[in-house]
Amino acid sequence: MRYPQVSFVRQNNIFFIRVFMILFLSCIAFRNNLCLSSIPSTLKSLPLDGHFTFDEVHFAAKDFGNRYQFLPAAILHPKSVSDIANTIKHIWQMGSHSELTVAARGHGHSLQGQSQAHRGVVISMESLQGPEMQVYTGNSPYVDVSGGELWINILHESLKYGLTPKSWTDYLHLTVGGTLSNAGVSGQAFQHGPQISNVNQLEVVTGKGDVVTCSEKHNSDLFHSVLGGLGQFGIITRARISLEPAPDMVKWIRVLYSDFATFARDQEYLISLGRTFDYIEGFVIINRTGLLNNWRSSFNPQDPIQASHFKSDGRTLFCLELAKYFNQDKTDVVHQVRHEIEHLLSQLSYITSTLFLSEVTYVEFLDRVHVSEVKLRSKGLWEVPHPWLNLFIPRSKINNFADEVFGNILTETSNGPVLIYPVNKSKWDNRTSAITPEEDTFYLVAFLTSAVPSSTGTDGLEHILTQNKRILEYCEKAHLGVKQYLPHYTTQEEWQAHFGPRWEIFVQRKSAYDPLAVLAPGQRIFQKAIPFS
Repeated sequence: MRYPQVSFVRQNNIFFIRVFMILFLSCIAFRNNLCLSSIPSTLKSLPLDGHFTFDEVHFAAKDFGNRYQFLPAAILHPKSVSDIANTIKHIWQMGSHSELTVAARGHGHSLQGQSQAHRGVVISMESLQGPEMQVYTGNSPYVDVSGGELWINILHESLKYGLTPKSWTDYLHLTVGGTLSNAGVSGQAFQHGPQISNVNQLEVVTGKGDVVTCSEKHNSDLFHSVLGGLGQFGIITRARISLEPAPDMVKWIRVLYSDFATFARDQEYLISLGRTFDYIEGFVIINRTGLLNNWRSSFNPQDPIQASHFKSDGRTLFCLELAKYFNQDKTDVVHQVRHEIEHLLSQLSYITSTLFLSEVTYVEFLDRVHVSEVKLRSKGLWEVPHPWLNLFIPRSKINNFADEVFGNILTETSNGPVLIYPVNKSKWDNRTSAITPEEDTFYLVAFLTSAVPSSTGTDGLEHILTQNKRILEYCEKAHLGVKQYLPHYTTQEEWQAHFGPRWEIFVQRKSAYDPLAVLAPGQRIFQKAIPFS
């Protein structure tokens, strides 16, 4: 007769446990809701030239990668640097009991939510107003610009003075602060280094809300920390970019190779020369038909008859893309450029029937990707998932990489451009936060894929992500010494491996400039510590 009492006690215990769990979870929910409900009121009290948005925040939960969506609590539309500083200082002073973090968003071209701040504050950098863009001429010309300025606007403004930045990205509709927080790499990098190697001075708002002007000679540690620093140490609100005399025309050349080793050898030869092309890139062509006919809309074959007999069907080919800048009003220079091009091409071992040439304006050449963007937008193919993978490969391992990836992994189609070209490490400043392989020459290999929404085939997101994973697994297994560019990791252990021996100084810099880990939470490097009470 005692068994029913045991059953009754057991039922009571279960009942009390359930009640306790409900109360406990309710307390957590109440605390979180109370915390979140107080966020707008504390931010609304800040004296600002601009304003906050608390309701229409969905656009800040999207980026070019189109894979991650984290809603912020608020968006700051700053009209001054003090708006940014006051907001960050306010959050800094709230201490670790606040879960608020801050992310700077430029043109929204991050790939994996790096410019997002879940339940935090996203700063719309394109709203930032301040002194207008100023171009300074002289022996060492430069342009002084807002961190939210687009590179395409800098190009147009500097050209009014016959000047131009030295180093670019392939796509110019990106903000200064965005590219300088990574590196900024294109076909000029072998000669001038990345964009972060061409900066004279920065204005930065740190994770404590301090506004600091820094350069190589003044607050140099912060200067080098922020360049390539993935937004971890401060938000770039202003930058001075080095300029040089601008050309007005470009000789644009493409040639093809069927052998990767020959293709790579010619690229490395060209970047080793003192007088060479002004732009050197390469890309991989996988299983494309009618390739040269597609080029004819923009390029002219040097030998139309030979070109008409060339068949690309089903082969993996490698295209070397070159550019030589010049000014068309200087007749002697035009002849000299033509002679230099002929001499340089004579030293290369490309397939002779595939020499294609074009002559375009300097602006048309630099803004060439935007033409593709307009076409893709018109077809609804721009705002799709972009599971890009960007890698730096040591020169000594590039042939191994190519054999495996282009021979065994990437065989059917590339679902987008695959860029591959070498750069000289001597043009990179190892005091910055950017991480590159140890060798004197390394390659950028960029898989710029686009996924077709809802597709379960080779052009679908899952297939491309699996492909990317296979590439990364091969690199690790083969000990290639690869470093990711625009890196994405989910654990601090992976980040530590990425930075290697430089991890310690990266952590020290974080402790100095953003000790509460307020900035750039979307990088997933450091997590803001929020004690429960």
